[in-house]
Amino acid sequence: MKKSIFQKTLFILLLLLSFIGFSQNLSLSKDAKISVLTCGLGNETYSYFGHTAIRVADPGNNIDVVYNYGAFDFRTPNFVAKFAKGDLQYFVIVHSFPEFIEEYNNEKRSVFEQELLIAQDAKQRLFDNLNTTLASEDRFYTYKFIDKNCTSMVVDIINKSLNGTVITKKGDKDITYRSILFPYFNGHFYDQLGTSIIFGTKVDQLGTKIFLPFELKNSLEKTTYQNQSLAAKSNTLLSFEKETPSSWWNNVYTYLFILAFIVLAHNKIVDKIYLLILTLIGTFFVFMGFYSFHHELAMNYNVLLFSPLLLILLLFSVIKNKRWTYRFAVLHLLFLIVYAIFMINKAHFLIVLPMIITSGFVLVRIAIRNKKRIPIII
Repeated sequence: MKKSIFQKTLFILLLLLSFIGFSQNLSLSKDAKISVLTCGLGNETYSYFGHTAIRVADPGNNIDVVYNYGAFDFRTPNFVAKFAKGDLQYFVIVHSFPEFIEEYNNEKRSVFEQELLIAQDAKQRLFDNLNTTLASEDRFYTYKFIDKNCTSMVVDIINKSLNGTVITKKGDKDITYRSILFPYFNGHFYDQLGTSIIFGTKVDQLGTKIFLPFELKNSLEKTTYQNQSLAAKSNTLLSFEKETPSSWWNNVYTYLFILAFIVLAHNKIVDKIYLLILTLIGTFFVFMGFYSFHHELAMNYNVLLFSPLLLILLLFSVIKNKRWTYRFAVLHLLFLIVYAIFMINKAHFLIVLPMIITSGFVLVRIAIRNKKRIPIII
């Protein structure tokens, strides 16, 4: 029977406390192996990109544990607000390897292992660094989507233990972070759409850093250290085919149906509701850009489509000020043209194109309805 969350938490806590005491100043035996674990993609939001951890297996000392930099506590006060703001504290924790692998087996997610082919003294340094982090305040870190996560923290502590920047990204450095992320949302259409429009300019930078688990796995396969491969050939511990979820609503067809309805309805109220939704989304983007510490949310040019200024257009429309309603409709048509041109080479251009077209139809209709007619004198 699957253990309850309370039982698992208690087990991990007891293991952590006992292991910290046991591992202080412990010398690894010559049979010790340290490896990087790469865990497959899941269908929960937190698991879309996979996971990275470090395994230390030393039969001479009866150790087989996994160091996990991806832990967080749902019971943290104001959890959602802290996550959104970007000051939620993540932390490193240790699991027994059997418990770790059982969890991924239950979730039907693959696990791959790459043993690090490093000297005994380097293994010891890495082991000591992991335990020093585990036993200090350094075990806590502020999560950053690209710059500081379970994968980048593993890269950093291995590089630190090898006394240099040994692990660097191999391949895909000529495409943007946004392009790298886009395929990970296959089967989760509205998540793909949402992340496409909430991220700003940072994710349009070239993806030169390792920030995803399978990027690290691929880079380890091509990394050399002291004239030999840094990691052994990947060993598959668990193998599952990722199941792509199907949903009657979470797909492109409902998205296109809703937008087609707005275009074909040709209704003033429908047009206003559509623009109000864009306004609220744009206002949220602006707020998050200032409120959040997540750099990925700053400088969001998608507000040209989801413009907070549409609220002014709606207010002028409600008070029947045709002149200014027309002017703001034309202004937003210009925004839309600039946005479309700017977006042509972006990874998310096709996913937002239907909204660009829909907004164009709605704004043209509003402009036509409110354009001042010049009387014809005979």
